[in-house]
Amino acid sequence: MQRDITVRVDGVARRLTVDTRTTLLDALRERLGVTSPKKGCDHGQCGACTVLSGARRVLSCLTLAVSQDGAEVVTAAGLAAGAATGYGPPGADGGLHPVQRAFVDCDALQCGFCTPGQVVSAVGALDEFARGWPSAVTEGPGAPRLDRTEVAERMSGNLCRCGAYVNIVAAVRQAAGASPAARAGASRPGDLRATGTEVEG
Repeated sequence: MQRDITVRVDGVARRLTVDTRTTLLDALRERLGVTSPKKGCDHGQCGACTVLSGARRVLSCLTLAVSQDGAEVVTAAGLAAGAATGYGPPGADGGLHPVQRAFVDCDALQCGFCTPGQVVSAVGALDEFARGWPSAVTEGPGAPRLDRTEVAERMSGNLCRCGAYVNIVAAVRQAAGASPAARAGASRPGDLRATGTEVEG
């Protein structure tokens, strides 16, 4: 069964006809030529295909394209598009999103295959943190603290086969506003706290 859908991808409205069984990942990569999301496991276990849909993290390999009719989908490539995708104006360093810049600064990648999904997931995770949403490791009442354990839990759905996890955690904390001392582990572990939409050092 075929269905016409319109999806806004990285700030651009795209109209296409898809089989109702087509995943969002296949529609993006094979039909629209958007190759930033990667097909890793194709079972929702590695996170390489993570995109933002309605500003929430979704695994595009488990999401049907027809369910995204009228949705706003942002990939890692779209994060650098700035205002077109609602993620702010491009930066001075070629338009990189702050999370992308942090991944470069912290050398949080090796082969790079998982990096687009890691970056998108980090943006979604930091938004959840800024809203004060707890994770499985958040202790007690009140806003969570963005220590290494908290970041690792929030990013646990994204696998890196090269093992760049230490630098990925550092990059996420840098993007959240952690001080260099905090990233190096020199300060107390709970040095960042979500307060509404801000992060305090």
